[in-house]
Amino acid sequence: MIIPNQKALFSIPDDITYLNCANMSPLMTAVEKAGVQAISERRRPWTIGADQWFEPAEELRSLFAGLIGADKDHVALIPSVSYGIAIAKNNIKLSSSQKIVVLDQEYPSNMYAWRELSAESGAAMVTVKREGDESWTEAVLRAIDTSTGLVAISNCHWTDGSLIQLERVSRRVKEVNARLVIDASQSLGAYPLDVGKIQPDFLVTVGYKWLMGPYNLAYLYADPQYLQDGRPIEFSWMVKAGSDDFTRLVDYTEAYKPGARRFDAGEFSSFIHIPMATAALAQIAAWGVGSIQETLSGLTDSIATRASALGLMAPGREGRVGHMIGIRFAGDMIDRVREKLVENNIYISFRGSSMRIAPHLYNDERDVERLLGVLKYAR
Repeated sequence: MIIPNQKALFSIPDDITYLNCANMSPLMTAVEKAGVQAISERRRPWTIGADQWFEPAEELRSLFAGLIGADKDHVALIPSVSYGIAIAKNNIKLSSSQKIVVLDQEYPSNMYAWRELSAESGAAMVTVKREGDESWTEAVLRAIDTSTGLVAISNCHWTDGSLIQLERVSRRVKEVNARLVIDASQSLGAYPLDVGKIQPDFLVTVGYKWLMGPYNLAYLYADPQYLQDGRPIEFSWMVKAGSDDFTRLVDYTEAYKPGARRFDAGEFSSFIHIPMATAALAQIAAWGVGSIQETLSGLTDSIATRASALGLMAPGREGRVGHMIGIRFAGDMIDRVREKLVENNIYISFRGSSMRIAPHLYNDERDVERLLGVLKYAR
């Protein structure tokens, strides 16, 4: 279903064309209001009961679980992707005879931990690069063999939206008895994803991009095999069994709360961030991720068609997600484009060799027209 333009739900001036959700989403006015209300309530700590330390987080956990087809017991609330990847590293054991498969030019948060694991275990790092016209999916599958112990990838490449078909990769990962870790930061919330079909060991994502929430709140999904004996990276009192009874906190226990809650970060119940994130995920659920993808695909398809007509390098629809597209330039054109974008209040990121265009429901064909007008002039 195509969703009508939703710009009225945001505070974006008419002279601004923001095509940079892959960097950071604008806050919806409802999310902003939830934050302001939360700050107001935080001024009066005597009104905050013990239930407010845990119950709002459970509502958010449920909303996120619904987006990925999971049970909320499999979801942890964390501050960042790097935190979640560190949890994954802490629970994956490799030997020196195994390999770690990662993407070329992967985002650092899904790279540094695996370099550490490689150094500690002796497992070799294998950086996947595409050859010729092959897709990222084909390149990743080519890199996986019986010596592979871990595949750590994204749903789409963060620089240009190139698609990686996770279900195909997962089947191959299972065949060689390896582990699969996914950074879904550039897809989750705008591209349908079902962990029941993909079956990753861990999936992590930020909350401030396509999930449209506040900075410093992210999410982790953990496979059931890690829920009984998984090792967290910190030891917060809040994740321990019985911690909601404040009168018994000094009755120390080794037992954790059920499920992935053992991986929750300390102070996960942020009284300001949780209400904001809840408002954001509730709206995304109301729109429907499939409908978001369908709607944004229309915009990026239009950009691709018109950019190609200008002689620019735009990827075909079959090789990328629908909510993001990378346009490449020849020669020094990129410098002229940067200058003209700034002059015309058009906000886009440049990542790697691509101009990364990432619209959302606050954009429409008028924004596409403004963008292509700049590209035509700067060509």
